[in-house]
Amino acid sequence: MSRSARSAFLLAGLLASAGVAHFAAPKQFDAIVPRALPGSPRAWTAASGAVELALAAGLALPATRRVSARATALFFAGVFPANVKMAYDWRNRPTAAKTVAYARLPLQIPLILWARHAGRDES
Repeated sequence: MSRSARSAFLLAGLLASAGVAHFAAPKQFDAIVPRALPGSPRAWTAASGAVELALAAGLALPATRRVSARATALFFAGVFPANVKMAYDWRNRPTAAKTVAYARLPLQIPLILWARHAGRDES
């Protein structure tokens, strides 16, 4: 198995875990949905979880890996506003919580790069 295939499977596992978490414990995700989005936070939480599960499936299948990897990179960029909202909302929490919230912001860059790597051609 190539490095990009292993990378795709690991990223698929991360996305699948996050997708399941959106349905198993939705309140924590509802809280970071930007208020400017139309509809209910729960609808956005469910939609985000479903997208993560679909992206995970797409990354796991070689036939759809390349397009799914690109879509995953775009998804990671698209959820960045939720991370900004979380960091802002948690600005007055204890230091450990603030650190988690602030660390999520630059984490999007390696996640985007990881998704791009996972979609590389294996030949």
